[in-house]
Amino acid sequence: MTYTPRKERYEAMQYNRSGKSGLKLPAISLGLWHNFSGNDNFENGRSMIHRAFDLGITHFDAANNYGPPAGSAEENLGKILKNDLKPYRDELIISTKAGYDMWEGPYGNFGSRKYLISSIDQSLNRLGLDYVDIFYHHRPDPSTPMEETMAALDQIVRSGKALYIGISNYKAEQAKEASTILKRLGTPCLINQVSYSMFNRWIEADLQDVLEEEGIGSIAFVPLAQGILTNKYINGIPKDSRAAGDSKFLQSSDITAEKLEKIKKLNDHARDRGQSLAQMALAWVLRGGRVTSALIGASKVSQIEDNIAALKNLDFTQEELKKIDDILAD
Repeated sequence: MTYTPRKERYEAMQYNRSGKSGLKLPAISLGLWHNFSGNDNFENGRSMIHRAFDLGITHFDAANNYGPPAGSAEENLGKILKNDLKPYRDELIISTKAGYDMWEGPYGNFGSRKYLISSIDQSLNRLGLDYVDIFYHHRPDPSTPMEETMAALDQIVRSGKALYIGISNYKAEQAKEASTILKRLGTPCLINQVSYSMFNRWIEADLQDVLEEEGIGSIAFVPLAQGILTNKYINGIPKDSRAAGDSKFLQSSDITAEKLEKIKKLNDHARDRGQSLAQMALAWVLRGGRVTSALIGASKVSQIEDNIAALKNLDFTQEELKKIDDILAD
């Protein structure tokens, strides 16, 4: 069946300018970290991407190592782009990343020119694209000089393989250094992709100030704290949840009695705002305009629909924000 997106897809979505660039990103973006791999149901992933685009999500975020197996999320996205979204390529922001382990040997991870140039070529092949809109360095490299890594990213843009450069998991000092080098090279940094949620507020200490000063946007991954900031765990740990499984990113020990009590209080507060806990958590991440986009993950279409509904109420009173802070501080 031929896919035709909704004509009204842009009416409800909010689009935010990334830093001082000319590029706007949807307030909610869709990440392919989980549930789009070669081990997942392809048609489910396809349906989620269709529905996301129908609702105004134009930004789809992958990485070279997303799977398992590594590379399969890009391959699946590439199939969907080719078969369903090819006529709409210029309406889409496709991003991918390189920096974590991808292939055997000394050239398969981190931030050398060798690894990054090879990575973008491999990613474009899997995606079936001539270019990506954003290419990220996925993590800082403690061994490779920053100048080499940034020069490789600059080369990728100048070669036409990416339109913009991003960084990911860079702390304040690292982001400042990367930005300085990229500006000197003539390819300013577009965005920093960082973990951020009510339970993980590290970027507030100094990174947000650096990004604002440098004119760099930010996109928050795991804004729902791996699903903790949803109603999934309010009554304990479901047997079919990620925390009950063998995930190395979320374990049952992470969901303590103290954290459960906070989740319940936050859920009550969200209900008072007329939102689900997930919706309030996303609105909170986007509060004040300092975060360009919240990067969600999803395992089913209904989660995407629920998350996008957060945009109906992004405003907080000072009393509401104080109540959240008090709950988190208890």
